[in-house]
Amino acid sequence: MNQSPSVPAAPIPPRLWWHRALILLGSVGPLGYLPASGTATVAVVGIPLFWLTRGWPLAVYLPATVAFTAAAVALHHTGDVLLGEKDSRKLVWDELVGFLFATIAVPFNWKTAAIAFFLERGIDILKVPPGRQIEDHLPGGWGVVGDDVVAGLYTCAVLHALCFVFPVLRGGV
Repeated sequence: MNQSPSVPAAPIPPRLWWHRALILLGSVGPLGYLPASGTATVAVVGIPLFWLTRGWPLAVYLPATVAFTAAAVALHHTGDVLLGEKDSRKLVWDELVGFLFATIAVPFNWKTAAIAFFLERGIDILKVPPGRQIEDHLPGGWGVVGDDVVAGLYTCAVLHALCFVFPVLRGGV
């Protein structure tokens, strides 16, 4: 993976309290330090977030998702600079962005949550086109978060198709 010109070769020591706070926030506490940090974050935070936002009108859900995405882009850019890494595995907001996009207007129940989880994680890990191209060619946080948006949109389309074909998936919790 190419080093972004905006990411230094060596990390900036997180001396300031807000540097440490930003890394703690971006890693969602200890989740960013787990071996499968992205998968753990979606399981521990993403699925409950899907449940909490169930029933939100699109007029609220979409702006909230866009705002969270913008915050994730900024957080990943600054966090990568502080850590001296490109797409640091410690920072996991991009994974939550992908899951938020995956579940747009999808009815929550444990079946759709499980399908969304496995499908979005698989598509994100495989970097289905244009995910890899976005990750490799967009600068800083845009590339880091952009590939997860792609995975989320693919997942969302498949989930809606599955809910159409299998009405049992449209049922409640």
